[in-house]
Amino acid sequence: MGNVILGLLLIGPQTLYSLNKQFEQGISLFYRASYGSLQSALKSLLAKGHVTFVEGIDGGRNKKTYSITDAGGEAFDAWMRAPVAGGDLEVAALSKLYHLGLVDDDEVRQAVLDDLVAAITHERDALEGFAGQIDALEVPDEYARLFRYRRATLDYGIVSHRASLDWFLALAEEERRR
Repeated sequence: MGNVILGLLLIGPQTLYSLNKQFEQGISLFYRASYGSLQSALKSLLAKGHVTFVEGIDGGRNKKTYSITDAGGEAFDAWMRAPVAGGDLEVAALSKLYHLGLVDDDEVRQAVLDDLVAAITHERDALEGFAGQIDALEVPDEYARLFRYRRATLDYGIVSHRASLDWFLALAEEERRR
């Protein structure tokens, strides 16, 4: 979440309230965050020196406006350039895609897309390999119905990864032609 916040702060200073609104109005389509988790992520970013804030009073209330530091900008850049890691590939891929327009370098943007394609291909291949392994199993009749729907869940994941891969391949190709 910290990297998503850094990307938002690259556009301009934000309050916790405005960051929360941005999550609610768009980012929540792929990344859910509560007000408390945003607050916690900002504290972590402050501790790392990636953001700073100024305090002011607005309508009789204390208000902190957060800005990204040079170190935060470097951390964001390093995250964008790094291979996708973590357990939720879809969230990681969409988080990077959402912020890809902040990357000025054409080659870096292409590298990010190529990495996403490679990561999705790897996961799709793993799911298809797993499907082959479980299809080779003999399922006792009493578990056939249970197995059917668990296998259908795996099929959904495979189809989803195939569609995602096709979409990212098309975007990467479009980026190459630009």
